[in-house]
Amino acid sequence: MAQRLALTAAVVIAMSYATFSYFSRRVNKARRILTMFKGSPRLPTFAVPRHYNAEIQPDLIACKFDGKLAVTVEIIEATSHLVLNAADLMIPSSSVWLRCNETRQVLWPSSVEIDKEDELLVLTFAQNLPMGEALLSMDFHGELNDSMKGLYRSSYVKDGVSHFMAVTQFEPADARRCFPCWDEPALKATFKITIQAPIDRVVLSNMPVEAEEIIGNEKRVIFQVSPIMSTYLVAIVVGELEYVESETSSGNKVRVYCEIGRSEQGKFALDIATKTLPFYERYFGTSYPLPKLDMVAIPDFAAGAMENYGLVTYRESALLYDEKSSAASNKQRIAIVVAHELAHQWFGNLVTMEWWTHLWLNEGFATWVSYLAVDYLFPDWNIWTQFINQTVTAFKLDGLVESHPIEVEVGHAKEIDEIFDAISYNKGASIIRMLQTYLGPDVFQKGLVSYIKKYAYKNAYTEDLWSSLSEESKEPVKELMDSWTKQQGYPVLAVTLKGSSLQIEQTQYLSSGAPGNGEWIVPVTVCSGSYSSVLRHLVRGKVYNIDLPAAANEDSGHSDGVSNERSSTNWLKLNVNQASFYRVQYDEELAGRLHSAITSGSLNATDRFGILDDTFALCVARKQTMTMLLTLLDAFREETDHTVLQRLINVASSALHIIMDAIPEAAPYMKKFICNLLQSAAGKLGWDVKDGESHLDTMLRGNVLVALINCGHEDVIAEAMNRFECYLKDRDTSLLPADIRSATFHAVMQKTTSLDRKPYDDLLELYRQSTLSQEKTRILENLAATPDPALVKEALDFSITSEVRSQDTFYVFSGISREGRDAAWVWLKEHWDFVSKKWGGFLITRFITSTASQFSDNEKANEVESFFAVHGDPSIKRSVSQSVESVRIAALWVEKIRTENGLMETIKDLSSRKCLL
Repeated sequence: MAQRLALTAAVVIAMSYATFSYFSRRVNKARRILTMFKGSPRLPTFAVPRHYNAEIQPDLIACKFDGKLAVTVEIIEATSHLVLNAADLMIPSSSVWLRCNETRQVLWPSSVEIDKEDELLVLTFAQNLPMGEALLSMDFHGELNDSMKGLYRSSYVKDGVSHFMAVTQFEPADARRCFPCWDEPALKATFKITIQAPIDRVVLSNMPVEAEEIIGNEKRVIFQVSPIMSTYLVAIVVGELEYVESETSSGNKVRVYCEIGRSEQGKFALDIATKTLPFYERYFGTSYPLPKLDMVAIPDFAAGAMENYGLVTYRESALLYDEKSSAASNKQRIAIVVAHELAHQWFGNLVTMEWWTHLWLNEGFATWVSYLAVDYLFPDWNIWTQFINQTVTAFKLDGLVESHPIEVEVGHAKEIDEIFDAISYNKGASIIRMLQTYLGPDVFQKGLVSYIKKYAYKNAYTEDLWSSLSEESKEPVKELMDSWTKQQGYPVLAVTLKGSSLQIEQTQYLSSGAPGNGEWIVPVTVCSGSYSSVLRHLVRGKVYNIDLPAAANEDSGHSDGVSNERSSTNWLKLNVNQASFYRVQYDEELAGRLHSAITSGSLNATDRFGILDDTFALCVARKQTMTMLLTLLDAFREETDHTVLQRLINVASSALHIIMDAIPEAAPYMKKFICNLLQSAAGKLGWDVKDGESHLDTMLRGNVLVALINCGHEDVIAEAMNRFECYLKDRDTSLLPADIRSATFHAVMQKTTSLDRKPYDDLLELYRQSTLSQEKTRILENLAATPDPALVKEALDFSITSEVRSQDTFYVFSGISREGRDAAWVWLKEHWDFVSKKWGGFLITRFITSTASQFSDNEKANEVESFFAVHGDPSIKRSVSQSVESVRIAALWVEKIRTENGLMETIKDLSSRKCLL
């Protein structure tokens, strides 16, 4: 008996060892196979998808989903592996099989492995797969996450009870979180989507419904097959929704969906869409590609909007407009965002970038053309003057050493989020405008039409667009534009008058003041004394000379261009209408003439804006003094243009903040000077809407009031406090319309401390009572504007509670007071583990820039750098570096201001005029 037991034990041990060895070999083999594909930015090209058939059943209570996938693939290279993308999915190995279409042979993989880090699904077969088409099938299961990516859950309240809807957000690389797929833009395919959901829910996808089956308390909704498209454009929405609808002049049905009871708020966006689609059809020379367009307001949404083919999703604040509670700025934003997303239906969806390196081709173009559409719809908005703000945003980031080229190599999917930034969007839009101006609008449009027709339903590279534009214009577009897309940064042109010619010296602008080695081919325009004629030159090389007409210098009095008396009629202005992406540094004589031209009203708004912004940038880089900047600001006392005044406010506020760090005792005089600057505008605008006033004046009023509040204007603050009290008593009071509500909230918080916290608590109560996302945003943006660091910390604590949607938390950070910046940075460090886990993707960068960038000393820069060296992640490396660089630049600027002779006297002198409102 003992012998038998011993023998049995030996057999069991031997079998266990054999089993262990077998599985160990399999595991090791699987690891070796995974290693073959790890770390590559692109999927291997053994096989490509042709058609996806995806069935998905979301469970809106348990917050999970089940699915079945059948994808037609074409095996184009000899391989025993199929490698595709999958993330956060469970795929039963037994459900995976491949059937060869020609032989009908069914193959089962010998291993099914998922690499979590690289988000790969690797299927290994015992033999090489037959070439040609095959059907790959599998089941999958996942969670309706709360990360606002993949297939996720968004919450809403109905009859006092919280419910969930299922929503997708796949750009840039999150379709893989919904179903296994070849998740790259170049790997286009057709899609047939089927969704099983509760019978009382609205179910939407890219295409119209083909059929619907009732299964008990659920319905199975089958959608028509889509055109060929990229995975990141697939979309699904399941929820309790209602809609308003209309039709374009071309017969396309358009709907705006939103939560039940709010459909009236969708009418403005609906009107924009029905007018914009036909505009784009004419401009692009191609009909809208799909039979319908749905636009959906999503309660929880990380980005502003997403251009999914035929099913565009939005933040509620970017789509819904309430006549009573939305501000004029909300209205303008909705128009621009809708126009942007609809532009993508052609430029991005119909013609798609080949890889994320060319993201700017999508986003930069859609940003630029959205202004073209809005200018067509609302010519009185002067939208092209406002467009310069896009360029300013790009300038700010691109003036850093830690910027990046427009075309940036993407080595891993985790790196993609960081390039959804001002370079891809704002700089991309700005150089498109520059090129359109250089080629001429008609030639440019013809080139675009040719490009879209040639690459419809295909993928394209940046060079493909240049080729189409070159063919139409006969200009060296690629040579010109390569200097702008393949290197980071931009030039500053130093301009000197030399007799009858203009000498231009090109260098790279860096906000740090350091020398750069970039060199560009620059489309330069010059006006002299009037806008009746414009000189045009393509400037190449470090030094370039332009011969001027005799009239350009006729009253200078000296052959070297130096006059004893400045003339407001003999000015010279480069970069006419600020249409190109460069800055200009004028010599003293030319700068003086432009100063006089501003005072006399000889320059248009865009050029006044450009001179102001260039001078500010040169001051930041320590190429010009603060005295020069403040003296120029003084020339804008009678400014009336909305966009110029807004830039004046921003520049003056930046100057105030840096002076407060450099020379604290100058702060009261600087604040009084700013009040003087805004005296005329404030008197014209007042507090209340005037009959027949423009959209632009309505937008400007609140901004002027905020600037005065920040400068401690007691009369303005007292009036704001009075109006706030009236609003608390009567939400329908005419004393606090939406356009000045943010300014009023700001004034209230400026006077709020822990010792007298009632206004803070009142704002919180307003937040809790409001159902409009735009109102909630206004409150969140001002909640941390208190000078009390303890109350700032309390506001930040509130921002991460369940009362604030994850998408909106960063709004609290955007409004942190100067006095609260240290408390905010301490708070972020203490909560970093929580924040970094919850806000992955591009939203995490908002937390970093809103806190770490607000200082102006090297000690703090070192502290930020050290913290993220330990707690950082590759996905935020660029954002951290940019923040640290910004702090070091501010530190250099502070040191320069402290040593500037006569600055205090200048500030006192400029502040000497009495401020009246």
